[in-house]
Amino acid sequence: MVGTSTSDYIFIRTSIILLHLVAPLSVAYSLASSLGRLPFQPPRVLHVWLILEAVFYLVIYLPRKKYLQRAARHPALPCRDDRRKLFWRCHRNIPDPVQYLRKWFRGASEEEIKRDNVKDFFRWAFLSIGEPDSAYDEEIEEYTEEMEKLLGRRLEPGRGNASCLRLTLEKVEMLHRSLTWYLCIFIVDTTTSIYMRFHSFHFYRPSFLRFLYNFPLRILTLLATNRSPASNLTYWHRPHTSKTKLPILFIHGIGVGLYPYINFLADLNTSNGEDRSDGQVGVIAIEIMSISSRITAEAMSKDEMCNEIQVILKAHGWDKVVLITHSRVFSRPYNPSYGSIVAAYLLRHAQMAQTIGPVFFIDPVSFLLHLPDVIYRKPSRPNEYLLSYFGSKDMGVSHTLFRRFFWADGVLWKEDIQSRRVSVALAGRDIVTNAEIIRAYLTSSDDWFTATGGRADGLWRGDCLDVLWFQDLDHGQAFDEKETRSRLIQVAKDLCRE
Repeated sequence: MVGTSTSDYIFIRTSIILLHLVAPLSVAYSLASSLGRLPFQPPRVLHVWLILEAVFYLVIYLPRKKYLQRAARHPALPCRDDRRKLFWRCHRNIPDPVQYLRKWFRGASEEEIKRDNVKDFFRWAFLSIGEPDSAYDEEIEEYTEEMEKLLGRRLEPGRGNASCLRLTLEKVEMLHRSLTWYLCIFIVDTTTSIYMRFHSFHFYRPSFLRFLYNFPLRILTLLATNRSPASNLTYWHRPHTSKTKLPILFIHGIGVGLYPYINFLADLNTSNGEDRSDGQVGVIAIEIMSISSRITAEAMSKDEMCNEIQVILKAHGWDKVVLITHSRVFSRPYNPSYGSIVAAYLLRHAQMAQTIGPVFFIDPVSFLLHLPDVIYRKPSRPNEYLLSYFGSKDMGVSHTLFRRFFWADGVLWKEDIQSRRVSVALAGRDIVTNAEIIRAYLTSSDDWFTATGGRADGLWRGDCLDVLWFQDLDHGQAFDEKETRSRLIQVAKDLCRE
């Protein structure tokens, strides 16, 4: 990952500006070329490339951008008691109520966040509506009064000059991606496929008709002989032959698919002197195309996702699995990360919850998802600009976050994981989440050094919950170095033995 130095900042900001210029320059060149007003004649290859970039922008990107602005289809509203229960779970876990409100209102001053502003926020957060509805006035008033008690003061009446973040009601924010960018995605995807196949993973493709649903096209779909039993999901599978260990279900996060995890997945069966006579641990690594920097169909609903994963596991005869998830890049300013969100879906799904055994969350965003640190932060450092531009502003990712992601479905609480063995890996310098607050919440302790015997890096062990802490790492960096990756792999192996 890019660092935070001045040279990194200049490099990232310059790269983003140059990428922004591809579309307007291509359109301008194509228009001038068609009118015969060019003072020079570029090389033939450059001429064709600029024409294709202009056509792609005008014919594909702009119409699709307009299409993806359609209103979100919110899930059915929970009953009043369930909404109140969710409110109190959030309310009891707000470490700083003033900053909580200010950040949800995009950094607005306290004076501008008045009573009606807070009510607007609660309407979206717990009712998924944007306008006042008299049927819910009493409920919204109750929540507002409780917020006033938490603040220790009465909110000023009326409406101030503050606008709260209401993700599913706002415009889908996306930026153009050039054909050159998608060529890079094609190369990354092909590299991933070769590596996975080399390490004995087999690709389970969609139907040949759905081959045309993804851009850039995936040549592997035409070559693979295994057909996915699910309608939409594709995945990589390594057979499970162990008689004493559980297989692994892996869910990736937002980014470029499975590429950041290929070493981790390959190393899950390294022996390191261990007895291999029992056979290998099987792995199913799900691909979620809508969050993998591609032009594809919109993200599935939580029930569709759970049902498709259930079909896949049944097809391979896996009735109990270790779930490993990573929330790769819930980018800025609208902070995505998806693996732990899907985990929340699975753990709440009646059938899938029985199939899930131990769970390993790596850089999760689901815990304390109600806090604004997880959802919003304006980028300022080079690594934050990198994640913001190359992550959340992709059209597929952006649509998923603004129209298919509903925070109440993705949030996890300690009560949700009490019935199973769980390990959580957190990074001390995580720019995506407030890892220290999540650590304190999971361990029920603000004093990490006492809890771990005075170690900065360390492993905290609870009854059924372990927390692995990487003091000097950023989001996702635990996968990058062999030493830290080996610690993740050891945790995964231990859970498979459960």
